[in-house]
Amino acid sequence: MSQTMNISLHLYEPKYREGLLSFELPNDQEKFTALPSKALDVQEGQFPIVIMEDNIPVGFFMLHSTSRVKEYSNNPNAMLLTAFSIDYIKQGRGYAKQGLRLLKKYIQYQFPNCDEIVLGVNHQNIPAQNLYVGVGFYDTGRRVIGSLGEQFVMSLRI
Repeated sequence: MSQTMNISLHLYEPKYREGLLSFELPNDQEKFTALPSKALDVQEGQFPIVIMEDNIPVGFFMLHSTSRVKEYSNNPNAMLLTAFSIDYIKQGRGYAKQGLRLLKKYIQYQFPNCDEIVLGVNHQNIPAQNLYVGVGFYDTGRRVIGSLGEQFVMSLRI
């Protein structure tokens, strides 16, 4: 059985709030990320992005163009991706991979000056590392220390 997914990326709007607030993650995933409910208090230079299937939020992440990016890249045109999650009841359907595959075109359209996306992934979070490599990110060799220890800095060229 094949399923055609109508996946798209959207800048957060208040109409998505209720769907995002219902997101749940098991503890072994939540320790590595932030639920959308904890990431919607947006500061200047932060851009919450919703992964949608049709009109339903299935995933979320935050893009940053703040000074925090400098911890991950020396590139002045880079943006930092954080708080990536797929609602637990929607996991295993390919939403993460499909959403991230749309990232390059979305960045080119919404943030044309950006030529790199960087992120930190915990050294223990093997599923996330495999996901990011599978959509074109690579390990830069750079390391940062997060709340749960060492993180690999990964990059996606736009």
